[in-house]
Parts: sequence; C-alpha cells; structure tokens
Amino acid sequence: MTAETDSWHYLRQFTQARIALGRAGSGLPTRAHLQFQTDHAQARDAIYFPLNFRALKRELCDLFVDVLLLQSQALDRAMYLQRPDLGRALMEDDWDQLQQYHNVQQPIDIALVIADGLSPAAIQAHASPFLHKLVPQLLSAGYSLAPICLVEQGRVAIGDDIGEALSAQLVIVLIGERPGLSSPDSMGIYLTYHPKRGKQDSQRNCISNIRPQGLSYDAACVTTLYLIQNAIRLGLSGVQLKDETVTLDAAKQKEIPFLTPRKDQPF
Repeated sequence: MTAETDSWHYLRQFTQARIALGRAGSGLPTRAHLQFQTDHAQARDAIYFPLNFRALKRELCDLFVDVLLLQSQALDRAMYLQRPDLGRALMEDDWDQLQQYHNVQQPIDIALVIADGLSPAAIQAHASPFLHKLVPQLLSAGYSLAPICLVEQGRVAIGDDIGEALSAQLVIVLIGERPGLSSPDSMGIYLTYHPKRGKQDSQRNCISNIRPQGLSYDAACVTTLYLIQNAIRLGLSGVQLKDETVTLDAAKQKEIPFLTPRKDQPF
C-alpha cells in the first residue's frame, strides 16, 4: 500500500498526533526519529522558558485594569517542579497586599490570574492577545474586575488563594499547560466559582489547548463568557456546569473522514 492510498496517511491532515510515521525495518525512519527528538526538546524547553513578567505587565497596561506581580511559595523552578503544593499557595505578604483591594461596598465579580504553569512559553505567546479580546467584553458586560494578578511559579489552585483574598465571586486562571510533543505552547483556562482554599479540581471548569493550532482566542472567549454567565447564574462551577457552546457544523462534519468515509479510502 502506497502512502497516497494509506488511510492513516490521509488522516494526518486532520491532526498533529504522531500517526503514519512509517518505518525503517523494525524502527522509525530517520526523519520521524529526528522530528521526535526536536519535539521532545521543545517540550522540555517550554517548561524552563524564562517568562518576562515585567514585560507581560507592560503589555497589559492598556486594559484599564491594575496589574500586580505576585509570587507563589515556590521560590524557583526546581522547587516548583519538586513541590507542587508550594505552587498552589501565595506568599503571605502577597496575600496581605491583595486584601487591601477587597471592598465590601464594591464587591468583585471576577479575579483574573495569569500563572506561568508548566509552559511559561504558552503564557508568553497567548496570555496578552487573549486578554485583549476578553477583558473589553467583560467590562462592557458590566462585570467588576480585580487587578490582574501575574503569579510566578504558580499552579492552578493559586487562583483559590487569590480569589479568597479578594472575596471575588469568580476566579479565572490562565496557565501554561503541560507541554506535549506536538503542543509545547498550549494555554489553559480554569474557572472556579466562589474560590477559596481547599477547592477540588472537580469544582473547576477547564478550557484547554488555546493556541493558533488548537482552540482560537475568539472561540475561547465565547466559551469563557458562557461559563462565566452561567456559573454566576447557577452559583456553581465544575462538573455540574456544562459547556454547551460548541456544536459540530454540518459543513465541517463532511471534512471528518471517520464520520463521512471517502469511497477512495480503505477505512
């Protein structure tokens, strides 16, 4: 069977997954082997990418929202990777700093958090352009926003600390996701209603794979706004809150070979 008629080869146009790599004897062809090594190196580099938080803060200054630089209890990258618990908690000085923004007379609807996570490269690439689409829509919808919190060496649950300190109704955490061999720069969003220390992962909603080759900024904004609106309306987030914004377009469905098999392909 030639590459042109091989059904696996045909499917490669629909995914970046490592399929239809071919073989050379009992191993991979040289090209596929070298590409694997390159992708593996890029995934490792994404974890240790030196994110410039001050430059990111400058990029966000035109959003008409204060921007704060914060630090988790993981003081460096080695500690962050070895002690996940420290990446989930703020330094006490930063906790005290946040509490001054809490105002009983003007409660905060949404706290926005940016954490480097396991792929600082993803945050460097996608956090600013995404927020430049999302924040104006939040403000025009009438939501009150806390200062945007940039957290160095932060994990998802750092949002619980921040949300509790601010007494925010909702926290949204933008974070670099664990790098994959085909997606070293994937950004994720985690949304938690009534954030406080000790929240479980089942009480959050996740929007994953935000990047040009995955979920677009516009599509991610639509989903985020839908989840915000319904989390506040229902008073919950997590497994009980479903994303019902995505439907499979009929025209798009025709492009997916396992839904509409082509007669010239041996599926």
